Parts: sequence; C-alpha cells; structure tokens
Amino acid sequence: MRIAIVNDLPMAVELLRRTLSITAEHQVAWIATNGREAVEACALDLPDLILMDLTMPEMGGVEATRRIMAATPCAILVVTASIDANIPEVYDAMGYGALDAVEVPTIGADGGTSVQAQLFLTKIANIERLIKDSPLARGNGKKSPSSFSLARRLIAIGASAGGPAAVAGVLSKLPRDLPAAIVVIQHVDAQFVPGLVTWLSQHTALPIRPAKDGDRLETGTVFIAATNDHLAFKSTGELKYTPEPLNNLYRPSVDVFFESAARRWRGEIIAALLTGMGRDGARGLKLLREKGHLTIAQDAATSAVYGMPKAAAAIEAAVEILPLDLIAPRLIQACGHHG
Repeated sequence: MRIAIVNDLPMAVELLRRTLSITAEHQVAWIATNGREAVEACALDLPDLILMDLTMPEMGGVEATRRIMAATPCAILVVTASIDANIPEVYDAMGYGALDAVEVPTIGADGGTSVQAQLFLTKIANIERLIKDSPLARGNGKKSPSSFSLARRLIAIGASAGGPAAVAGVLSKLPRDLPAAIVVIQHVDAQFVPGLVTWLSQHTALPIRPAKDGDRLETGTVFIAATNDHLAFKSTGELKYTPEPLNNLYRPSVDVFFESAARRWRGEIIAALLTGMGRDGARGLKLLREKGHLTIAQDAATSAVYGMPKAAAAIEAAVEILPLDLIAPRLIQACGHHG
C-alpha cells in the first residue's frame, strides 16, 4: 500500500518510516511538512492512505483533511503525538472523513516493535481491508422495543467515516423531550469513546452516556456503543456486548446492532444510516425495513464518505433517502413530537 506522511517533525517522520518498514507491504509515496503541501500533493499523486498530523505550520491536519476529502478523497488516518491533548481536533478531522486516529508509534529499546507500533500497523491493516472491501467514494461523484424497557421507541443511528460531525448535526436538532431512546453505533476505537461523548455533549441538550452491559434504554437519552465488541440486545430488552461475530471487520458493527434490534426490540424502531466507508449497516437496515420499521439513509450530496448509505440504497434498504439537515426533522416527525 502506498502511504503518504504529513508531519513537520523530522523525528516523527522517521519513526513513521521505520515502523512502516517493518512490513514489506507498505511504501512511502511522499512526505509533506504541512497541510497545504499535502493538498497539493494529493492533486498530483493520490496515495492509498495518508498519515495526517494535526498541528502543523501554514495549514493544520483538520483543514487539510477537509480539503482533501472535498477534492481528492483518500483514506486518512490521524497520527498525532497525543490524542488526549487533541480530542476536539481528532473529532473535527473524523467529521470531515478521517477514518481513525492513533498516536505516533515508538520503537522498542532493542530496536524491535513496540506494542504501540503493533497497534499502529493493525489500524493500517484494518484500513487496507476497508479500502479493498469498499473503494472510497464521495457524494459529489468525484473519484475515487421491548416491553421490558423504559423506552417504547428506539432511534438507532449508525455511522463511520465522517460520522461524528454527522451524528452531532442530527443530535443538535433533537429536542430534550423527544419520546424515544437513541443508540449510536459509531465506528471508533473504545479509547476514543469518552472523548466522543464529551464532544457530542457540546452539540445537544440530550444527555449522552456510554452504553453499559445491562442498560435499559431511557426515553430522551443517547447511548453510545462504547467497546470494541458489538452492542446488541438481550432477550429481555437490555443492552449487552458480544464479541460475536469475531471475524467482523467493523467493530462495533452497525449490522449487528440493527439486526439484534429487529429481532429483540418489541417496540417501534426508526433507523438512520449515516456517512461511512464500507457496507456495514446496509444489511441490518434492510432487515429493519422488512420488519416494517422506518429506515433512513443519508444522501450522497451530504455524506462525507458515501459508502455505507450507498450500499443501503443499492439494496433498497432505506424507505427514505434524505440530506443530513432533514434527518433530524424527520425523526422528530416520526416520533409524533409537536413541541
């Protein structure tokens, strides 16, 4: 895989180069020292993956991600010295289409591979599988419920690349007294969930919390899938986490949650599949539609990455295909809320 490095620190660049050289499968396509250079380089030579730093002179990684995803879409992995110190920027970049984030890897004292380096390479391997499973595409066409639950109505939202901003856009328009519980399945590593919850809480009046095993859904509350296992329902209507299916690339999987909801939630379900790379969620959305529930997919024009909703549209899984700004009003209408 041809990988580009965007970082202005020579030491960080060298660490990235050395870590990538551990496997012969990767080669460095080019190196840019700031976001502006990266945008220009992508126009001339689009790599398979960009390792994007956040803080750089002239143009930072967030703005560079926005411009690259608008003009020459490419898989982007945020690689920064400290994720905790850059949580707002990490989610801003993910909102524009970055797939994941990881800290700059280190090399072991004996020159061997550190645990951090292995995590870095694993994330790259997962992204490579995503690229092969579903080539990156943008909406603009440029290249390439239970009677045992406290709530009786469930709004299920699935998202991946570009998802944090899209989810925030939907939640920001939902009223505090919405008569439904909301569950969000966002493709994100468990270590980022606390930051995601904090970040989303700044965009909505609804209370947000990580979903816990055994939780019963509460009306007017947003639950975020919070582990690297899949979120699903127990037969009693409580939430649970499950490692199965083990071979599912997407963790947590939207399909697993949607399908579990279709089989075990005994009330009304409204499901929305937002921007994301790959096909996760399309099959589950189709099952929900077949069960008679309202299913919505984000349209091409407003999707940061038109992969998951495109896959849903292709198999007619969505009852309605809507631009992002109309999804929240439709959810409110479907809930019968007139406040």
